[in-house]
Amino acid sequence: MIHELKLQPKYYNYILNGTKRIELRLYDEKRQKIKIGDTIKFLKEPNLEESFNVKVVDLLRYNSFDELFKDYDISILSDKSETKENLKEALEEFYTKEKQEQYGVVGIKIELI
Repeated sequence: MIHELKLQPKYYNYILNGTKRIELRLYDEKRQKIKIGDTIKFLKEPNLEESFNVKVVDLLRYNSFDELFKDYDISILSDKSETKENLKEALEEFYTKEKQEQYGVVGIKIELI
């Protein structure tokens, strides 16, 4: 199955250059449909004209981003130029703590194809 997800330019580029190997999302109804072996087509915001595909190689389920961040280094969650605190703040702009409690979160381990 092929899923489409939008990415901000910075994170889009991190995946393309090979540093970001785990995409972080809320484990809501849309992301619950993603399975190991599926393909994700990432579209670069804001125009959604650029894209690339990745293969889902693992799904890492957690109750919150705080818990997930304890197990993984920033160098594969984003880029070593970032901090976990900055990444967490960016994620919480989209996914509130309340939403994290409601659905949990998922780290989608990916590889470029």
